[in-house]
Amino acid sequence: MTSVALLVRPGELRAVLGAGRADALDELVAGVVADPGTLGRVFPAAARRTARGELPGGGRIEDAVRVELVAAAASVLTPGALVEELGLVYHHGDADERRAVLLGLSALDDPQVDGSAILLDALRTNDIRLVTAAMGRHARTLSLHDWRHGVLKCLFVGAPLAQVADLAERADDELGAMVRRYVLERQAAGRSVPDDAHLVLELTHPTPPRES
Repeated sequence: MTSVALLVRPGELRAVLGAGRADALDELVAGVVADPGTLGRVFPAAARRTARGELPGGGRIEDAVRVELVAAAASVLTPGALVEELGLVYHHGDADERRAVLLGLSALDDPQVDGSAILLDALRTNDIRLVTAAMGRHARTLSLHDWRHGVLKCLFVGAPLAQVADLAERADDELGAMVRRYVLERQAAGRSVPDDAHLVLELTHPTPPRES
């Protein structure tokens, strides 16, 4: 019932997988469509039954496979039921499975789907992969307060701000003030300041901090 922008077109992904593994993916997708409650059971096995590794155009094969499974569940579940199911998959999954859930949320194109609670959990971790995935397109469901803290978390853990969706549109003076304090604290401690911090300051146009 909810459309998903897949990470890779189905035909392209199956070409990468090859005939046998593509058939396995088709079986997994058909199983989730028939019974979306099986998503949590097939998610861990998805990479083993298909493949792992880099995609030719960038990204991971296992992420693309799992996001297609999210799309299968989204095609038959209501937005509320989908979020509930993804929450269960996320909380019972390992880091790779959690990242795939976050990527799946950012691929969803339905304003009724609100996975912000899942994003906030990811942003409480120090896992760069989870923090980066949490600040994708679905981060628009976060309040401006939580989103600002998400951007700051990216700076703390080293997650690239280039991956933060809507950064230029949502950056405001309050975010600039938060990052300015972060920069001054690092300078006072004699620590280097990441380039991404200066990017935020340029976007929000505060007075540049001076070296003490």
